[in-house]
Amino acid sequence: MSDARDDLQLDVRPLVQKLGKPPADWQRRDLVDLCLTSGIRVVSFRYPSFDGKLRELRLPVTDRASLDRLLAAGERVDGSSLFPGLFEVGASDLYVVPVYRHAFLDPWGADELHVVCRFAGRDGAPSPLTPDTVLAHTVGRLRQATGLELLALAELEHYLILDRGDDRFTGRAQRNYHQSEPFLHGRAIADEILRLAAALTGRVKYVHAEVGYIDRVASGDPELDGRRAEQFELELDLMPVEDLAAWLPVLRWMMRVAAHRHGASLTFVPKLDEGMAGSGMHLHLALTRDGRNIIHAADGGLSDEARRLVGGLLGHAAPLAAFGNTVASSYLRLVPGQEAPTRLSWGESHRGAMIRVPLSFATAERLDLPMNPGEAGRYPPNVARPTIEYRTPDGSAFPHLLLAAVTACIEDGLRSDEALAIARRTEIAAGAPEPPLGGLESLPTCAVAAARSLESHRTFFEERGFPARLLDLVARNLRNEADEDLTDRLRRLPAAERLAESRRLMHKDLHKH
Repeated sequence: MSDARDDLQLDVRPLVQKLGKPPADWQRRDLVDLCLTSGIRVVSFRYPSFDGKLRELRLPVTDRASLDRLLAAGERVDGSSLFPGLFEVGASDLYVVPVYRHAFLDPWGADELHVVCRFAGRDGAPSPLTPDTVLAHTVGRLRQATGLELLALAELEHYLILDRGDDRFTGRAQRNYHQSEPFLHGRAIADEILRLAAALTGRVKYVHAEVGYIDRVASGDPELDGRRAEQFELELDLMPVEDLAAWLPVLRWMMRVAAHRHGASLTFVPKLDEGMAGSGMHLHLALTRDGRNIIHAADGGLSDEARRLVGGLLGHAAPLAAFGNTVASSYLRLVPGQEAPTRLSWGESHRGAMIRVPLSFATAERLDLPMNPGEAGRYPPNVARPTIEYRTPDGSAFPHLLLAAVTACIEDGLRSDEALAIARRTEIAAGAPEPPLGGLESLPTCAVAAARSLESHRTFFEERGFPARLLDLVARNLRNEADEDLTDRLRRLPAAERLAESRRLMHKDLHKH
């Protein structure tokens, strides 16, 4: 009990401190009492639309009865506006219903409470068409079929777009990895993002500068042209996939607001300039049984379940791109030499593979003693945290749909011996060249090809709870990118025209997701 109390006292989330209990234990009464006793004047319902952006419905706090009713039954919204093409105008009413464990205090105002919501239909049940319900269904299937829970973390790579100010301490292109001040001009913004993200979720590992640096962006978009661009990464810690899906739109909203308040911009666009590092949204995945991570076997190697996870993702890699790489510039990012995966393969610590097994902290010897020989304390019992990193997705993904598709593919891998065979023939041994594709379908080379792959695999997803209408909409949006043979078309242009057209394609999605 003392450990639990200590964990609560050390928790950086203001709402945990105020309520004195972990989010899983929050009840409606807790939030109502907080509002009425702590000067909360506004409750903001938050939920993503199909473009992935966080929407809001702002509600005044007036009296206990009305607040209790709002937090119990939610409010009405127009599904045809939030998810264009998914709902008919004549049958588009939805409820947004608060999820109490996903409440948070406004990062900048003392009198606002935000609560992330899910969507419900006319009968009060979760709406069968919306992405949050699809994810919940795939998670339930995985749990029922295997007894396992899927945890995930995301790496949110992004560019800060900054006024140049002056020419002191300019950086070098593709040399910004883990850079520090004074050669890092966006450090104050990144630091605020780190602190706010930790206060919102309690599940943040770190922020650091990434490889990308563009001293003067050239663009037809005045928000970009002539400004400095520095790439950063916010990495979360492992959490249940449904929680990650809820928090990702919140974090992307918060990060943009933080940048805006500093007079800067922030973008998750997959590619910002030719030859410069793109921004991915890598997922680290772990399977647990009864709360225990089972990525490693007893001998320290990868477990059978981990290899099946790898095979499940590789076996469905092509249609997965339809959910994780949704715009034309996604496929300008997936090129050799940029640490972006171009082959369907996996390996230990291999950053060119689609799937990487990173260092797990499960070392034969204690890491602290060689560096600190006088250390007398007990080594922490849970140092090891093995994961499998899926490196293909980028910031154009709709989090709920991507995580639902990933969960469905992992469930299939865990139940199929073919997944083990795929993992065996696609593994890259240390120091060895990449293996042949081994009969696997290649990654799509454009959004239109991703749509074709999704349509050819639609039965797989429909059988796992993806509504046909939703799959139609995803495929249609991909086809609307009209990027068939884009690489060849760009190659035929004179150099200056090719660069201008590439930048137009990259920058058209500056704030699309």
